[in-house]
Amino acid sequence: MSKNKISQAKAKLLVDYPYFGTLASKLELVLNDDIQAFKSDGKTLQYNSDFLENAELGEVEFILANGAMHSVLAHESRKSNRSGWLWQMATDFAINDMLVENGLEMPYGTQYRVRFAGMYAEEIYAQLKDDILREDEGLEYDADDNDDVEDKEDKQTQEQQTAQEIQEEILQEQLLAEEAISLLVSEYNRGELPTTIERFFTLDFLGKINWRDELKSALDRFHKDDYTLLPPNKKFLHMGIYLPSNVSQSFKLVIAVDSSGSIDNELLSNFLGEVDFLMSLIQNYQIELIVCDEKIQSHKTFYSGDKLKIDVQGGAGTDFRHVFEFVEQEFDEVKLLLYFTDLDGKFPSKAPTYDVKWVTKKAKEIPFGELILL
Repeated sequence: MSKNKISQAKAKLLVDYPYFGTLASKLELVLNDDIQAFKSDGKTLQYNSDFLENAELGEVEFILANGAMHSVLAHESRKSNRSGWLWQMATDFAINDMLVENGLEMPYGTQYRVRFAGMYAEEIYAQLKDDILREDEGLEYDADDNDDVEDKEDKQTQEQQTAQEIQEEILQEQLLAEEAISLLVSEYNRGELPTTIERFFTLDFLGKINWRDELKSALDRFHKDDYTLLPPNKKFLHMGIYLPSNVSQSFKLVIAVDSSGSIDNELLSNFLGEVDFLMSLIQNYQIELIVCDEKIQSHKTFYSGDKLKIDVQGGAGTDFRHVFEFVEQEFDEVKLLLYFTDLDGKFPSKAPTYDVKWVTKKAKEIPFGELILL
């Protein structure tokens, strides 16, 4: 019955949480009735048959997702010279908190503490270590500098393995980790990235390459909508049918730059450089560039072929409302506003009629629009 429930949980996990489900489908499951519930060491997911029999299907999904995350993190060098058993515990707390935040149903007895909510495994490890030292002030905790008991047992096991077996094991771990990152890229592109997954991976694909792609996608979508009937498409003209020509009118883009004191000038330079390059691929465009902190500091218009340069003036607080008021008063037929900011400011009470892309370094809650993360 346990195997049937595992199969059902795997299938359901694939539907409910494709990322965890795909990884869990590769897990090696081992029956072990000497343990009370379940345990993952990064290589296998061991489970007690009675525990699994009494668990709800959603709880089995949680168990599989937990084992999947441990398996892809097994190779991670983040452990460094930390105590093996304590690092495993810290990682388990971090993984379980992440799964709870993603809405999975946590089984009774799972290692979970509210105090560790939102924390990285490294932070949890430091707190667990402090707890141990406080409980026994005379304890000399030198596991950070020396091998602990579990590490010694691991080394004895490794000595019994051949060099080839060890190499194959390491390669398998690396391949699984690479596949996990590849899956994350796919999930990100579909807009289904698991919540807080960045605690466990260095997500380089959320950096320069993807924000460039996202920016290009936004510009492409809007400038291709600016078609005109003059000249008309001649293909059906003889039939008296006038269709739009595949020639774009001047594409108007509004860019606002937050000039408050907390803005990262290097990121701003990268962002403007990328906009400059992407706009050079468009035949006919007009950019309205607004600089604003707690008030409008400057406004300049750029046309096709102009070099996008900016003099950032300001340094006070940020009030986004002035930019939206300025756009409404000064410009017609705006379709897209790119707003470079740290998102720390006063927002308008209602969304505008045009699309807004907030270009920012760190995600925060926004009342409207979409984020492009640098």
